[in-house]
Amino acid sequence: MTTGQIYKIHSDFYYVQANGETFECKIREVLKKQKEKILVGDFVEFENGHITKILPRKNYIKRPSVANIDQIIIVSALKEPDLDLHQLNRYVALAKYFNIPAVLCFNKEDLQFDLHLINRIKSIYKPMGYEIYYTSATEHKGIKTFEKILEGKTSVLCGNSGVGKSSLVNAINPNLHLRTKKVSDKTQRGTHTTRHSEIIKINETSRIVDTPGFSNVKFDFLLPADVDSLFVDISQYKENCKYSDCLHLNEDGCAVLDNIDKIDNSRYESYREFIKEAKEYKEKIKYEGKKEENSKKTVHNKTVAKISERKRQSARNTLKQQLYKDIDYENADE
Repeated sequence: MTTGQIYKIHSDFYYVQANGETFECKIREVLKKQKEKILVGDFVEFENGHITKILPRKNYIKRPSVANIDQIIIVSALKEPDLDLHQLNRYVALAKYFNIPAVLCFNKEDLQFDLHLINRIKSIYKPMGYEIYYTSATEHKGIKTFEKILEGKTSVLCGNSGVGKSSLVNAINPNLHLRTKKVSDKTQRGTHTTRHSEIIKINETSRIVDTPGFSNVKFDFLLPADVDSLFVDISQYKENCKYSDCLHLNEDGCAVLDNIDKIDNSRYESYREFIKEAKEYKEKIKYEGKKEENSKKTVHNKTVAKISERKRQSARNTLKQQLYKDIDYENADE
């Protein structure tokens, strides 16, 4: 049995790196039955070209699906496309939700130095403890500092298409030749250049996860009462709210609303958007009301596929029917 790490997934094939070699593997049937999803970054055990076990993760991100990372580098463009603070807040909240350290990188500084925007970024995110860096991949500004941020770690580069993630990596290691495209003049949006997630070795100590651009991060998987925990600048006031279940929207005695002038407008607007998405999720589970049953169980220190209660009951019914048929057949003989 060999232990390695998944660095790329393509169709039904999983590419594993172990002991300096690359192995093309498929999933063993028992893992398929357990509906266990394997992610890029997972450490696995494999033999004879088949993955037999997924080792415990230290962390993961749901979208894009990546596991066992050290930090998230949130890359935004200052221009082309224009900085979208609401989208940035989504990425910041995503890192907060999965409890993964995040660093903010603002690229394309060469296009236009906007002191007001720089100061606003600093006033919003510095008090929350985020490290902020400015780079220009085209003019090679801040690249040495960016390289130092990545040193000795596996990092996910997170951000919209067109902000320059691939360009930054190429600036560090031109031999990688990651695909890049310019922002559309018509839409002011980037074109997806990365088709799948893949761990890429930048140098001897640093690796990045190159992921497809993702702009549809939605918080449609948590309840409204949990949203403020993703906003440090909002949750710091919640202890003084009149009601413990205050959502900080229009409630009487809300300490957040009493201090709204101390919270950047983009942050509070993002909070309200997340609350709306969380309410939609709450309504959805309210009417569906079904909890997914665990597909695995441990028997004699071994993980095996778990038979659902519905299938188990179906098997019992089949067995009962067969017993009744046997009894009726015996009675008929008498």
